[in-house]
Amino acid sequence: MKTNYIFVTGGVVSSLGKGIISASIGKLLQARGYKVTIQKFDPYINIDPGTLNPYEHGECYVTEDGFETDLDLGHYERFTGIRTTRNNSITTGRIYKTVIDRERHGDYLGKTIQVVPHITDEIKRRMLRSEVSESTEYDFVITEVGGTIGDIESAPFMEAIRQLRWELGRNAVCVHLTYVPYLKAADELKTKPTQHSVKELQGMGIQPDILVLRTERHLDDSMRMKVASFCNVDLECVVQSEDMPSIYEVPVSMQKQGLDAAIMRKIGIPVGETPAMKPWHNFLDKQRNATREVHIGLVGKYDLQDAYKSIRESLNLAGIYNDVKAKLHFVNSEEITKQNVAEKLQGLQGIVVCPGFGQRGIEGKIIAAEYTRTHDIPTFGICLGMQMMVIEFARNVLGYKDANSAEFAEVDKLTSKQVDKLGADSNNSSTHFVIDIMEEQKNITQMGGTMRLGAYECELKEGSRVFEAYGKESMIQERHRHRYEFNNKYKEEYEQNGMKCVGINPTANLVEIVEIPEKKWYIGTQFHPEYSSTVLHPHPLFMNFVKACSIL
Repeated sequence: MKTNYIFVTGGVVSSLGKGIISASIGKLLQARGYKVTIQKFDPYINIDPGTLNPYEHGECYVTEDGFETDLDLGHYERFTGIRTTRNNSITTGRIYKTVIDRERHGDYLGKTIQVVPHITDEIKRRMLRSEVSESTEYDFVITEVGGTIGDIESAPFMEAIRQLRWELGRNAVCVHLTYVPYLKAADELKTKPTQHSVKELQGMGIQPDILVLRTERHLDDSMRMKVASFCNVDLECVVQSEDMPSIYEVPVSMQKQGLDAAIMRKIGIPVGETPAMKPWHNFLDKQRNATREVHIGLVGKYDLQDAYKSIRESLNLAGIYNDVKAKLHFVNSEEITKQNVAEKLQGLQGIVVCPGFGQRGIEGKIIAAEYTRTHDIPTFGICLGMQMMVIEFARNVLGYKDANSAEFAEVDKLTSKQVDKLGADSNNSSTHFVIDIMEEQKNITQMGGTMRLGAYECELKEGSRVFEAYGKESMIQERHRHRYEFNNKYKEEYEQNGMKCVGINPTANLVEIVEIPEKKWYIGTQFHPEYSSTVLHPHPLFMNFVKACSIL
């Protein structure tokens, strides 16, 4: 079977859920036995989203091979269980950098470098995954293009899709997602924005094969027929994506409307029987039946839902499999003080001390970690959150009142303007760096160069809580995104005073997990377990944590 290519574009407005639709298509085709991969093309000029503020772009997701990507790759992995790589996330910045590097190298033999054909050829090469040796093994490659039709920066991607549609023939399908707004005053749903969006796409030389209409209200057949007629699309290829109680209901809704069948008919593949998708339906049944609420606080500095997207989804999934509904509450760490911490955390049955970078809000995280430790509230520290648990323990148990991370001492080296921007205390003069940078990293200056990114092994200590949570596995592999590490110089003191180092990287001897066994659940991980949690395989640490939170 030749590889087939599905292009997912969006119109009218952004944030309609192209990533969810792409992930749903992938899931439905997987259920039919096809091998699928999904990739995201983002129009921004950054090389990757690793240096973007979460307020700009939400969570930065990390692949197993250590590439910082768009958060939609998290949806792809959670829905399908596939493991994405750097080849699944492409930006305009990467495209242009590749072309410019080749030009500097002389690969174009002195020719004038232009958007067409050089930029579009590079986009096509990556859309076809020509640089990936296993590309021929896929039955379907789904490509989501970020942004909205009509955006200036998206034009080269649209031109590349136009060319590929002609070159690939029936082996290429274009799925266009648009918005059908409801006007309350008129009590009407309006299809005109969709018509204009499709017209814009057609003006670029692309005729969509399938339309997915994002709507807050049900569309009757007459309205679908109207859209089909005006947009030159078969009626069976006009499906609606209504608001659902959960994003995990979307694949089932798309299957009922025959989205996967429509794609296969367009390509010329026999449709066959509709897959039962029993594991997915069993999960949805558990979700619907989970009514008892467990209240969990996210202590962090980014008051934005997408900033901690994978953590939120991992907690929700773990709740469902524990037959409870995880109700998540954001607690701004900048606002936490010793005087109000009890009030801020009141009523919460568990706390996640969230990851992040920079000094803003860290004292609030430390205060929260102290409160949950001394009041025996289940606590899960992730990455920077784990480091705050380590610092708090050093200050209040080991007696090092000036204990801190070398990361925050680095603020002293910044200009006053940069310090103001970070909201940092430039008078930091900590001497006990219980969190420090590795010696071999100290001379690296390039942005991102000192980061430990991607999957690394971790050996678990037998008899520990995390060892039990993972199901008696002694060697695990988890993804990282951080620069600073637990300082092994203090390891013995921590162990003697009750904080155990129960997960160690076998190669570098770095501490990856700490826990206090005498507490109900007090664990910190240097890695990001949220990147590995999927719908059908929730992460064992989140499962174990939510279980501890839900014990009455």
